[in-house]
Amino acid sequence: MFDVIIIGGGTAGLALATALCQQGVKRVRVLEREAEAGGVPRHCGHYPFGWREFGRLMKGPDYARKLVAKARAAGVEISTGVAVTALLKDGQLRISQNGEISEISARRIGLCMGVREASRAQRLISGQRPLGVISTGALQSMVFLHRQRPFSRPVILGSELVSLSAIMTCAHMGIKPVMMLEETAEMKARAIMRPYPALKGIPMRFGVSDVEIIGDKTVQAVRYTDADGHTQEVAADGVIVSGQFRPESALLHESHLAVDPATGGPEIDQYGRCSDPHYFATGNLLRPVETSGWCWQEAVETAARVRAGLKQDPVEQPFLRLKVEGKGLRYVVPQRLSLGAEAGGMKEMQLRMSAPASGYLTAMSAGRSLHSAFVEARPERRVLLPLAPIINAKPRETIRLRLL
Repeated sequence: MFDVIIIGGGTAGLALATALCQQGVKRVRVLEREAEAGGVPRHCGHYPFGWREFGRLMKGPDYARKLVAKARAAGVEISTGVAVTALLKDGQLRISQNGEISEISARRIGLCMGVREASRAQRLISGQRPLGVISTGALQSMVFLHRQRPFSRPVILGSELVSLSAIMTCAHMGIKPVMMLEETAEMKARAIMRPYPALKGIPMRFGVSDVEIIGDKTVQAVRYTDADGHTQEVAADGVIVSGQFRPESALLHESHLAVDPATGGPEIDQYGRCSDPHYFATGNLLRPVETSGWCWQEAVETAARVRAGLKQDPVEQPFLRLKVEGKGLRYVVPQRLSLGAEAGGMKEMQLRMSAPASGYLTAMSAGRSLHSAFVEARPERRVLLPLAPIINAKPRETIRLRLL
């Protein structure tokens, strides 16, 4: 039996496995369903990756290869072409490999399946279904792995950081986006990146709605309603549906593990433990979406907690729930606060907003204020608040987070 089996060979999975081996855990195995480990960075042929992890800027494929090489050098066993088909109780997994189904087990399981972009159907984009409508991930795979040029003049839907990545990927193959459309009133990417589309000569339209793809066999145009309520149409031969990430959680929904409806990922406590303490989770499976550097650091910190957990039997601890309430707050991670006396848990909780908001974020329990801090944030911006004041206040009931 392995000490730890990790599902997912992307940034978080490889970082978790490497750190575990470096900390003395002997039998660590990574299961990756693709033919090659490395995750999404394998087909992100642009900067910036690697500064936090390796102290230098790298392109995605180089960064992915470095992660894999470092994991193998540390003693990690990486198994590719292995699909996990079921998460079972007590650290049991059902897997499919080379057309055969079998079960394996480990003392602990690490969940690092990452995220995926929302599909056209999930975003309720209407119109016909011509060729040339793809996600950023699919575009990157076609360009960097298969050297294919799916279109020449696409429209990009979205303005997150990954949407800017789509621009970089297009430039690599001589593709020239004709427009970026964003549903919200302003760009979602951070302020420092906002001039980038304009520098590349790509006009942006904000506050759009009712997006419709026009075309029979191939994309001919994109129709939308602008912020003033007028119908507009832009000629294009492709559509890049970017962003609006969701955790890769199909396995979770078919399992016994508790899933948080707000994030779409597993419920965890401040140690990264799921509702079944045989399972830990880290990386973008926890919430959509963070950078590779953030996921790497988060996984390294989680490794110490997994290693500590191996020293005792996996018993579910009593816990209190952390819940967001009212307008403005979208989710919180972790969702559980274990009441044991263990050291080494997360120092901060992470929150996201559903709309631009400012005010005093207050943690309440049984009508008592445990902690309050002023925050001002926009959607898709990480908000961090310390957990220590809440824990030290010794709450006895559900902890409710409200923006006052």
